[in-house]
Formats: sequence, C-alpha cells, structure tokens
Amino acid sequence: MDDLKHVIIYTDGACLGNPGPGGYGALLINGDRRQHISGGYRLTTNNRMEIMAAIVALDALRLRCRVTLYSDSQYVVNAMSKGWARKWRSNRWMRNKDERAINPDLWERLLQQCERHDVEFKWVRGHAGIDGNERADQLSMQGAQKPGLSPDIEYEKTTRGPVRG
Repeated sequence: MDDLKHVIIYTDGACLGNPGPGGYGALLINGDRRQHISGGYRLTTNNRMEIMAAIVALDALRLRCRVTLYSDSQYVVNAMSKGWARKWRSNRWMRNKDERAINPDLWERLLQQCERHDVEFKWVRGHAGIDGNERADQLSMQGAQKPGLSPDIEYEKTTRGPVRG
C-alpha cells in the first residue's frame, strides 16, 4: 500500500432548491498538482450531488491510489465509513426489511470506485473556512448554475416518469 500515490480530495454537492438544479465539485490534490472538477444536472437532489462529487473525483484517478476524501456530507461519510452502503447492496438495496435504500444507482458506482482505490472518508464541517472544502463548494455551485444542464436520468425517471431532452 505504501507504493500507492496519495491523493487528497475535497468534494461537495449543491442544489438550488431540493430538488432543483444541482451541481457537484471536487478538488484533487497530489503534491503541488491540483485538479478541479465541476458539473451538474437540471433536476436532482443535494444528496445525489454529494455522492456524485465523490464518484467523479475517484473516477478521475487513472491509477489505483490511496485517497483521503473529505466531505461535509455526513450522509456520504457515514454510509461509506460505517459500511452502510455495502450492507444496503448486500441486502439488494434495502435499508431494512421495509425500506428501500435511496440512490442505489450512485451508491453502486461509488462502491465500485472504492474497490479501485484505497479510500478513507473523512467528514469536515461545511463553511468552516477549510480551503479545500470552500473550493469544492464553489465548484459545486458553479456546476449547478451552468446553462443547459443535462438530465439526471435515474432521478428524473423515478420521480417524473420518462425523461425527455
């Protein structure tokens, strides 16, 4: 494991209304190198954008890495660090006997990324002046405000029926 490159990632998700136009942002730090990632969807939720930020950040890494991923989303950090998402998957995306897990499409993608990398999830308080988190927040807001956002197909089909254009 020591021969793996260590990358620090800050992620954030944003939604203008919830649901509403949403964005994700990530700052990847590898030594002196920094990479910024931003994108969004026309109709989605804040939680989906928090998960998406982690997915796209990990997906941007070409080689297997040791990653410390900081998020201000307790939803994401707890689901991953406490094993909730793995448990939901093993239970066919059920949280318990009666309750379906929310966002299984994204949790599956995030779990797959975590199989590629050695990821440690850490929670940081949002809007507390932490430079990386503040930058990820700015990127997520930029993503939510981009013109011509694409549909979040999985979200829209579960909430409104077939997605058009």
